[in-house]
Amino acid sequence: MTRGVYGISVAAELVGSAPQNLRLYETRGLISPARSQGGTRRYSDDDLVRLREIGRLLGDGLNLAGIAAVLDLQAVNQELRDQLARTREPASAPPRRRAAAIQDGGAFSDGQTG
Repeated sequence: MTRGVYGISVAAELVGSAPQNLRLYETRGLISPARSQGGTRRYSDDDLVRLREIGRLLGDGLNLAGIAAVLDLQAVNQELRDQLARTREPASAPPRRRAAAIQDGGAFSDGQTG
């Protein structure tokens, strides 16, 4: 869920951290919780996943600058995977059309034979 529903104290408790740590992570740009109209931080389930990842990386010995680099690289990696998946989808369609055209007598959908 991407909608912010948890206050800072609840979010901190759910991820096993302290509210001041969550504020620090926000200051360092590691997390950007939504804000209510009154300005109260509201954390989503996605934010909690990210906070748990930050906690795991801290436990592995990384500092906040290292964690920022890892999170950035993870985001770039995911974007590249998404792009690759998108490019593979159309590439898989023509062979099926070609195979179907061969079964239908060798004519492609554009009227050419091949």
